[in-house]
Amino acid sequence: MADKKLIYAVDDEENIRELYSVALGNAGYASQGFENGEDFFAAMAKEKPALILLDIMLDGMDGYSILRKLKENADYKHVPVIMVSAKGEEISKVKGLDLGADDYIAKPFGVLELIARINANLRKVRYDGVLRYADISIDSDKHEISVGGNVLTLTLKEYELLQLLVRNAPNVILREEIIRTVWGENYFGETRTLDMHVASLRKAIAGSEAQITTVRGVGYYLR
Repeated sequence: MADKKLIYAVDDEENIRELYSVALGNAGYASQGFENGEDFFAAMAKEKPALILLDIMLDGMDGYSILRKLKENADYKHVPVIMVSAKGEEISKVKGLDLGADDYIAKPFGVLELIARINANLRKVRYDGVLRYADISIDSDKHEISVGGNVLTLTLKEYELLQLLVRNAPNVILREEIIRTVWGENYFGETRTLDMHVASLRKAIAGSEAQITTVRGVGYYLR
């Protein structure tokens, strides 16, 4: 047990916590479930997990409030968080990502998808707080992105766009989602703005092992 990565799951539904326990155990992880934010933070003070599964709709402190507290705490803010919710609205996903969540999965979900998302996020994150994919490194504390050890000079939007691509790699991100996340809910400018920023980023990371790939008419992803 000692060498198994520990995952915390916060959900007020007992059957979901039981599902997590079985699925994570079968996948080779140690896990602990919590019904509410108070019990969760009490456990966090004793032992930090490798990753957190966090439901949005909770009694008392909701998932957004828990996420805010995590990201405000220097000891916890680098632990990857996957938001989980039955809410199908795109705004729920965008809000969670804006608050610093690393990924989002909607209920009902398949166990194989859940484990794949967990594995992908654990591969991308190191516990010095630096987010990595291939030879791209993002240090959020320094607000710095490097490729192969060389620091890039990027605009704020280019930084946010590349950070979004790395967080979601290797999954495709819809054009509309990118625009909402990077430019905001109230952006009504030309969608060509996104294409121009992607073209600029491609030049900036031209020497990288990772490449920005276009899915025509759909969106972009890193591979």
